Amino acid sequence: MLRRQLLHFGAFTLGGLPVSLVRAEGATPKKLVVVLLRGAVDGLSVVAPYGEREYAASRPQIALPPPGAQDGLIKLDNLFGLHPSLAPLKRHWDGGQLAFVHASGSPDPTRSHFDAQDYFESGTPGRKSTADGWMNRLLSALPGEPSPTRAIAQGSTPPRIFSGPASVASLGLGPGAMQRRAIDNPQLQAGLAKLYANDPQLSSTLHDTTEGRGEMARSMAAGGEERSMDPSADGGAPSARSFAADARRLGTLIRKDPHTQLAFTSVGGWDTHVNQGAAKGQLANRLASLGEGLDALATGLGDSLKDTVIVVASEFGRTLRQNGNGGTDHGRGNVIWLLGGPVAGGQVLGEWPGLDRAALADGRDLAVRTDFRQVLAPVLQRHLGLDDAALAAVFPGAPAPWRDAGRLLRT
Repeated sequence: MLRRQLLHFGAFTLGGLPVSLVRAEGATPKKLVVVLLRGAVDGLSVVAPYGEREYAASRPQIALPPPGAQDGLIKLDNLFGLHPSLAPLKRHWDGGQLAFVHASGSPDPTRSHFDAQDYFESGTPGRKSTADGWMNRLLSALPGEPSPTRAIAQGSTPPRIFSGPASVASLGLGPGAMQRRAIDNPQLQAGLAKLYANDPQLSSTLHDTTEGRGEMARSMAAGGEERSMDPSADGGAPSARSFAADARRLGTLIRKDPHTQLAFTSVGGWDTHVNQGAAKGQLANRLASLGEGLDALATGLGDSLKDTVIVVASEFGRTLRQNGNGGTDHGRGNVIWLLGGPVAGGQVLGEWPGLDRAALADGRDLAVRTDFRQVLAPVLQRHLGLDDAALAAVFPGAPAPWRDAGRLLRT
């Protein structure tokens, strides 16, 4: 049973166990946190183009009122407004730490949640044969020394984005995330080490598992922190409602563990085909929880936020026009969010194609003008220090640099 579980998790390590931590000296490493909104969030409601006539005309029941109106958008500029449920994030916008890249996404035209999420996580849109995830390739390409907790995946199952040979620690969900488990028993560890002594793969996995669990638990124990810690569209991701506590826990762990550089988590519940709502309703409720969660993640990161870039993305956007059920269907272009100290915030970036019928993809969707890999590339290079060869290994076949790449991060 344990052998099968270790092979299933591959290089993943799990949970935590309390002991004391001695922090490494030297500069804090640069960090990247990726949040995937599974189910295709409506980017035209997250950052709504209220300045476009076609926006309100295409959404008679679900368009957000303009800034200044009752339940209106939070003004970002003369074209775009932030959904009012995301008000907790306005302080980050005003502080120059929050930016958006609109009309962005995958160049592949699929409207399948499964395929689009797979393409985002593999980093190779349109290619189903890619065996590993781009964050695992990134982990292998990062300069500096490896560590059992250099990368953390938060969730109940190992995500596609971290699949591959490099070791990744896994943090569970809910207040029991840091509970002591059978694998933490020293006698069991010793027995498994003896059993797997002649199997290099399993022996290495066991070592990474126990080391990762111990290091995460030491981090959370330092300073008296807590120690117990369309379904298919969501891909097993938790709902936005439960996100805030988990996000704060993740941020705290990243702050307390000096070795952690990469983290991934996902949030489900964004497939709003029916009764989407506008300033109130199901989407508004979920965005409120998401905004609270992202703010909690930033709070948990504390001083580490100055060295962290948080990227929030979804597999594709939703149709411009509302459907007959008061919702929106699978679309194309979306909005990517970037939050953190290195982000040159207070701006909506990207080439905006407009909402005229002639500009829409397939006559119905916001067009994708910026490939998601073009948004991630400057983060990987200017923030994390990858050279051109390493970037090409993480995103093979990626398009040419994006015209706004130099404006994304602070110099």
